[in-house]
Formats: sequence, structure tokens, C-alpha cells
Amino acid sequence: MSEPYWNPMVPELTVTDMARSLPFYLAAGFSVRFRRSAPDFVYLELGQAQLMLEAWHPQGWHTGELQTPFGRGINLQIEVDDVTALAARLQAAGYACFRPLQESWYAVADDEEEGQLEGLWQDPDGYLLRFVEILGSRPRPPEAT
Repeated sequence: MSEPYWNPMVPELTVTDMARSLPFYLAAGFSVRFRRSAPDFVYLELGQAQLMLEAWHPQGWHTGELQTPFGRGINLQIEVDDVTALAARLQAAGYACFRPLQESWYAVADDEEEGQLEGLWQDPDGYLLRFVEILGSRPRPPEAT
């Protein structure tokens, strides 16, 4: 049996109500690696993406008052194999997208760009998640340089 994979950087998000937040992440395809209580905490995985959720509690690591939407100024990009299927699962579970699926190409060198099919959703507390399916690379158009 191989050792479990642990990412060297794993975001931990404070949530207001685990019973409300966890179903969103499960609908997106995450699985629970482990869970504990007092405070309510889950360690989630989706492929090699890992994320932690912890229910708000007075002893938490808070730098200021939390105001919704949480996570202002940040979005978490999470790579998936099939973002269209993920979008359908979230829609079927009643979660509206923040920005619908679109193809985006980003310069990675003077003569190359990489593409992804991406869509954005907010979790119940407002954290912005950008789920992406990698489309590969292509030459960058000369007018874009």
C-alpha cells in the first residue's frame, strides 16, 4: 500500500455551518479524507487537490471579523478531469454558478499559451472556487505578443 499523498500547501477555510457547507463540496466531487469534531473539521480531496474546512469557533485563527462573502480577493483554482460534468452536478444539487463555463487562454511564454475550460462557483459562505479542465497548449498568436 502506498503512502497517502499530502499537498505541501492546503488552504483551510473557516465556514459558518459545516452542515450547510459540506454538501456543496461533496456535490462538486470532493471526498472526505477525514473528519473530526470540537471544532467541526473536514479534510477534503478531489484528485490531488486538497482543502480543509473548519467551522467557526471562538478559539479559531481569526485576524478580524468575518463578513460575507468570505474570501474576498481570492479564488481557488481546482483542476478537474471533466468540468462540464462537475457543473451539471452542482446545478442538479441547486448550486448556481458565479460565472458560467468558458474557454480561457493564458500566455505562459512569448510564443505559447495554455487553455482551460473554467467556471466559477461560490460556496455557501461566499468563497470563490474556479474549477478548470486543462485544454493543453498552443502557439500564441503574433498579435497577442
